[in-house]
Amino acid sequence: MAYVISDECLGCGTCEAECPVGAISQQDDKYVIDADTCVDCGTCAGVCPVGAPKAE
Repeated sequence: MAYVISDECLGCGTCEAECPVGAISQQDDKYVIDADTCVDCGTCAGVCPVGAPKAE
């Protein structure tokens, strides 16, 4: 079950820098998680200042 980034995303990029498998990328003013690459570790959710990454 991959994580997804909700609309609360501020576009700060903290989650992208911390993703151990590089599953997060920027699209427009928000970040997205590639479900095929995500290993469901939750690191992104732990570092996000607004809790935008959520387990789907």
